[in-house]
Amino acid sequence: MKPQTGKTVTMGALDVMLAQPADLPLKWVGQKELIKQLLAAWMVIDEQDTPFNPRLVGKPGVGKTTLAYAAGRQLGREIYLFQATMDTRPEDLIITPVMGEDGRVKYAASALVTAMVRGGVCILDEGNRMSEKSWASLAPLLDDRRYVESVITGLTLSAHPDFRFVVTINEDASTYEIPEYIHSRLQPQVFIDFPERDDELLILKENLPFADEDVLNYMVDFLQRAHEADEVYSVRDGINMARYALKMIQATGMDQTEALHQAILNVLGDEALRYEP
Repeated sequence: MKPQTGKTVTMGALDVMLAQPADLPLKWVGQKELIKQLLAAWMVIDEQDTPFNPRLVGKPGVGKTTLAYAAGRQLGREIYLFQATMDTRPEDLIITPVMGEDGRVKYAASALVTAMVRGGVCILDEGNRMSEKSWASLAPLLDDRRYVESVITGLTLSAHPDFRFVVTINEDASTYEIPEYIHSRLQPQVFIDFPERDDELLILKENLPFADEDVLNYMVDFLQRAHEADEVYSVRDGINMARYALKMIQATGMDQTEALHQAILNVLGDEALRYEP
């Protein structure tokens, strides 16, 4: 595999276009222990050792992708994000043919394969949306073999020693169950729960530095009451509701408490109103 200049590499006899690394405005706030757990899973402590392929599990909106991204940044690696869906095919995960501007067939590497080639970090987001057939194509990558096979091109691609992999899994109803032989390869599990009040307030402040302190405290109180009742409302919902309330205050001159009430109603529905502070 001979690297070329620009965004293309030669794989076998084929020139393959690489994906772009992710450059996201994500910052992990609080719960530093979780980053340490993820970084420990990626460590290699002996020349015969290999990194783990951890899975980050938690309810939607608790920051699984943000955690993975922050850990990749701490490693100083390029980070590639692949969004899994129920329609993801094996070739989507590896190499797909595309029609070039000159009418000729070209080949494009997925974010995952690009991370393999470049020695970067691949975040496979919402992996429990993906079918067993697609997961099966990754089986040799997720054990000591660390390679994938492209049926379309006939290539066998080995991962760079610096390549790291992590999958996020939503703790909710999924389209597919991850097969056991794959599940055993996605170790260890790092569970991400809703943050404590102080951490949740820090997250809101980080994302809404322009918000009034009263608005942030109101929203944190709402979220903490919802967490105690085991609702699925997340800090992401809190950020959206606070932003919407602030916009309504600016646009209409609405009273702050009324704006927050309306934001909860419009974003989450009337069932959420029972958790108003």
